Amino acid sequence: MRLATWNINSIRARTDRAVAFLERTGVDVLALQETKCKDEQFPREAFEALGYEVVTSGFSQWNGVAIVSRVGIEDVEVGFPGMPTWGDPAAAEARAIGATCGGVRLWSLYVPNGREVGDPHYTYKLDWLARLRDAAHGWLDADPQAQVAMVGDWNIAPLDTDVWDIAWFAGRTHVTPAERDAFTALADVGYAEVSRVHQPAEHTYTYWDYQQLRFPRNEGMRIDLTYASPALAARVTGVTIERNERKGKAPSDHVPVVLEIADPA
Repeated sequence: MRLATWNINSIRARTDRAVAFLERTGVDVLALQETKCKDEQFPREAFEALGYEVVTSGFSQWNGVAIVSRVGIEDVEVGFPGMPTWGDPAAAEARAIGATCGGVRLWSLYVPNGREVGDPHYTYKLDWLARLRDAAHGWLDADPQAQVAMVGDWNIAPLDTDVWDIAWFAGRTHVTPAERDAFTALADVGYAEVSRVHQPAEHTYTYWDYQQLRFPRNEGMRIDLTYASPALAARVTGVTIERNERKGKAPSDHVPVVLEIADPA
């Protein structure tokens, strides 16, 4: 099975690119983030015409997650157990959707940005990650052989070499010790970040801002990451970062990360 994650930065603006990507790569399951549309606005017909099923969680022009699969979608869950709320009035945002696809329990995640260190959104981000860690720990406690993938835009660069210039990020979000600790807490409960296992090269990025010629200068960040449970990590045979998707007409500022998953033993 080929499983991909992609922050598409508006699915309605990039439907053609997403469809072309699926046709070109033969990806079986695609987790999308930042779809930026309500459920009824998602262009599901374009994917259904290719034989994919679609599930979505989207409330407005902000956030939004989805899963597109041609190997089945079962047991759909919007939001993970204990997921924090945000806003006034407080409500769950469209940042997490889970489903079982081809025997893999897949979570498409769009982690809060955090905005600035000390901002309430930064506290929300850390709380969100802590509650995700608790939920993920529970899944493995319930079934140590569970086939779980948590993929998406984590808005965290775990290593200094995951950004083009760590000095530029001094005092900014995405690289603070608290954020990095919250990210590695998932490894502490047994999950493996498999994209780095198979793509270990330093200064390998998945995101380049639209401003200031960041992409031509390769001034990027590695923030689109893929955590797998032990049983699933053992089945991952390769990872591809589709850098060319940042080129061409109207690209997303993120590129897809594709996992090659072998059949169960």
